[in-house]
Amino acid sequence: MATLPRHRVQSRQTANACAPADDGLWPSDGVIFDRKCTACPRLAAYLAEGKRRYPHYYCAPVAPFGDRNARLIIVGLAPGFHGANATGRPFTGDYAGILLYRTLYRYGFSNKPESTGCGDGLELRDCRISNSVKCAPPANKPTPAEIRTCNRFLAAELEREPPGRILLALGAIAHSAALRALKLKQADYPFAHGAQHRLPNGHLLIDSYHCSRYNTQTGRLTESMFEAVFARAAALLKKKR
Repeated sequence: MATLPRHRVQSRQTANACAPADDGLWPSDGVIFDRKCTACPRLAAYLAEGKRRYPHYYCAPVAPFGDRNARLIIVGLAPGFHGANATGRPFTGDYAGILLYRTLYRYGFSNKPESTGCGDGLELRDCRISNSVKCAPPANKPTPAEIRTCNRFLAAELEREPPGRILLALGAIAHSAALRALKLKQADYPFAHGAQHRLPNGHLLIDSYHCSRYNTQTGRLTESMFEAVFARAAALLKKKR
């Protein structure tokens, strides 16, 4: 059994973790999201142990969050154990979410600069966040098999989208997961921070380094680099109106 991580960041509303029907979260329809999924034994066991140790945590697959008809779809990696796994909302309760939600607010994609937990009144505008893997993995590292197993949910989510969406991949794994979901070859669309790929289905894929604590503290990703990606996405969407 993988060791649970030490607690680093606490959401102000961790005790009120999101329920499946909370506004802004995709319902558990079994196609795009399944709250009861246990298809990956390692992840299911990890969440079960997490729930035992932290009974007030959400500890279940985390649903996509945001506008159902969003033209900007952000694809992340996986929930952080003490972040989205605790609160039930993507990028909420951990360091990565601080920069992400602040940036979304700056470019008009949310009504608030901070996500603290369900019930905080946060709404995303023309934007949705979905993870490549819906369950928190040990050490924030899902296995290739787990990424493949969970990809059916992302594939179903993207399949319903009309042409012209902007997919913003946070990190190489999210980039690969989005391409796999769309049945496209990774070799044809190499990942690089700031890269922009026009896809055959009319979508546009934009890449960014993940806004993780490691990337920002080491300087691999600066706030200005991150903001530039969202500024471009906002400008492109504005042209389409």
